[in-house]
Amino acid sequence: MRYAGLALAFMSSSCFAFSGPMAKYLITAGLTPFEAVWARMAGAGLLLVAVLAVTRPRALRISRSRLPFFGLYAVMAVAGVQSLYFVAITRLPVGIALLLVYMAPVMVVAWVRLVHKIRLAPAAYVGAVVAVVGLGIVAEVWQEVRLDALGLVLGLLAGACSAGYFLMNDSFGADVDPLGLIAWGMTGAAVVLIPFARPWDVRWEAFTVSVAPAADGQRLPVLVAYLWMVLVATVVAYILGVHAVRRLSAAVGATVASLEVVGGALVAWGLLGETLSGFQIVGGSILLSGALLAQTATRSASRRPVVAAS
Repeated sequence: MRYAGLALAFMSSSCFAFSGPMAKYLITAGLTPFEAVWARMAGAGLLLVAVLAVTRPRALRISRSRLPFFGLYAVMAVAGVQSLYFVAITRLPVGIALLLVYMAPVMVVAWVRLVHKIRLAPAAYVGAVVAVVGLGIVAEVWQEVRLDALGLVLGLLAGACSAGYFLMNDSFGADVDPLGLIAWGMTGAAVVLIPFARPWDVRWEAFTVSVAPAADGQRLPVLVAYLWMVLVATVVAYILGVHAVRRLSAAVGATVASLEVVGGALVAWGLLGETLSGFQIVGGSILLSGALLAQTATRSASRRPVVAAS
């Protein structure tokens, strides 16, 4: 079970890694970042709802008592992470904003320990911290010194929303279908983002052209990039991510998910021609080590019962 969960988490991170590079094709074609993320959520949500309505309609049923949970998932776990991050990078360097968002593993570990009073294996704590250190090296945060107080708050809020995503995926019961949760979460997020994305102003003709986001990058049809972002980097990524957390726990799942940054850098190198520095390669290795170290928390937990702190 634990190895299946780890494999799902790695595959989820690999799929999520395409979201940034594919979004660059949409932005290069003329869409704003908010329009790109709205198109991503709307397309993925409507597609999943339509497929489930035909193949598995029971998955879309929501009991009245679960409406607040679904609403919070859409606002915080999906729309919150995306929108707060995009606003944060308008006030902070991207490297700093990424580091704040991927503080989620540390936040999850702190929440589980301090709020739920659950004593985790030491590897969970060490792995989360090592992963964040590796992420800081990948982002080369020492090269960016311009800090903005509001930007820092927004970045931390994005990280908190990301932590909420993992905690909520770990907490729902058998009465919630994971596919239905993802479908309504994405659809709800698209609705929440309408005032910010203003879809009526989207330049839809952008989806009919081919672009290369960089001089050394690969030219792709924007529609192909969009479909890949919706199908692989959103629908498949979220489905794999939810099932991974259900097997690994929120603490370990959040740490492994931080590998998305390394995967995104590799995808950007292959598609966009963005090269990796020596520091980024070293940082990626450290981040990977932290994720693998955190995975041992699952092995330890499987050998002994969870003990509540006194």
